[in-house]
Amino acid sequence: MRTKVMWTRQHKQRNTGRLIIPTLCAAVLAYFGFHAYHGEFGIYSKYRMQAQIADLQSQLATIKARRTEMEQRVQLMHDGTLEKDMLDEQARRALNVSQGDEVVVMLPGPAN
Repeated sequence: MRTKVMWTRQHKQRNTGRLIIPTLCAAVLAYFGFHAYHGEFGIYSKYRMQAQIADLQSQLATIKARRTEMEQRVQLMHDGTLEKDMLDEQARRALNVSQGDEVVVMLPGPAN
């Protein structure tokens, strides 16, 4: 009597199948992590914008101080409050003239 032999096929489990999902998850996390830091609205952009804000605020303060100074000088030249010394000083500076008995003191101009 002949016995039947049943052949069974056994598959060896490969490790590559186990690594597909964790690898995909790591790639997705790396992608979003990179863009969370370096993206247009990321953490690095926040620090860069804060530095830009500080720079622009210092420029604004300088411009406001210059404007206040100009407004004060214009106020001195309005009708009724016109100071002759101020007018004389501005005219002499614009024309680059002085009288023979005057002493001229040169001061450094504002750095622009």
